[in-house]
Amino acid sequence: MFVIFDTVNVYYIPQFQPIFEELQRKGHKVALVCYKNKNKSETFETVIKKLNIDYYWVEDDRAAAEKYQSLKPDWIFFGKGFDYLGLVHQASKTVQIGHGVGPKPSYYHKSSTPMTVRFMEGKLRLDKIQTLYPNDKFVQVGFSKLDPMFKQTEAGLDFNELGLKEDKPTILYAPTFNPSSLERFPNDWPQDYLDYNILIKPHTFTYTRAQYAGQRKKLSRWAEYNNVYVAKEDELSLLPFMKNADILLSEASSTLFEFAALGKPVIVCNFFKLKWSYRGIFRYRFEKRFGKDNVLYKDIGYHVNSYKLLKEAVEQQLASPEEYSEQRLQYTFDHVGPTDGEASVRIVDYLESH
Repeated sequence: MFVIFDTVNVYYIPQFQPIFEELQRKGHKVALVCYKNKNKSETFETVIKKLNIDYYWVEDDRAAAEKYQSLKPDWIFFGKGFDYLGLVHQASKTVQIGHGVGPKPSYYHKSSTPMTVRFMEGKLRLDKIQTLYPNDKFVQVGFSKLDPMFKQTEAGLDFNELGLKEDKPTILYAPTFNPSSLERFPNDWPQDYLDYNILIKPHTFTYTRAQYAGQRKKLSRWAEYNNVYVAKEDELSLLPFMKNADILLSEASSTLFEFAALGKPVIVCNFFKLKWSYRGIFRYRFEKRFGKDNVLYKDIGYHVNSYKLLKEAVEQQLASPEEYSEQRLQYTFDHVGPTDGEASVRIVDYLESH
């Protein structure tokens, strides 16, 4: 088979990589199609070259559709909706797969234009999307991004190389870009956590979008502390950071589901910053975009409503990591799915048999 992965954003790659590596292992041809209008090609060219995979740069989705008509792959993977399925389906079958276990309504709405099949993660999500789109094809396989974690093949980070101490507990702070708690953390917050290693893995958009310059300034200040490592722009995968962390801090992010699936405690930071168009009388816009699904993780772990309350919460959760263990198991079953590390195998088996 010839299989292409529509990489509209480069941060989709960690979701795709276990799948295309399984395809390569079984002798199939694979390639990425990457978008110049969404990514800085000069920044990520080096990253992609290390993947041992063919790749093409296109300007936009129309150019991608033309590329697919030219290449005629057997299957194309998409991480979101695509406007030119009519053209693509003339020669290829299509797959939709989420790049994260997203809490936003868009997670479901991206299937409003049906592809040949959509691979799903947890049972609750499968049941819901089948209700929304009863005539379309959905197959539960699990969450391919986490396969290396469940199979224990993820190496993690080298703390000696990063100047961190292996005998210290490690905090992973993984803020999303919007709505983000990042602006609510003080410039000197690592000073409050000198007894901890702090790993900071921001969303790729924090680095690549002009409006988040303030977030980048914060990251630069935090990186000056000896107990902190801030992920670089070209470090796309969260997996090495999750491997080494004992506890996660995040807010409206699918990272909460992913980390909880590893059996580790999470803290939900409810003190995020809303952009002006989501505040005050415009709060309804926030509710409309993020919806009730945004509180799906209300029982996934300890919630903190201000930075001042955070350290006590971290200490308490590390001392009693079993507190939310039952809830984490339920969330994993509902949202992440099987934890055997075989999601990619199930996906490839399906492609081969169809």
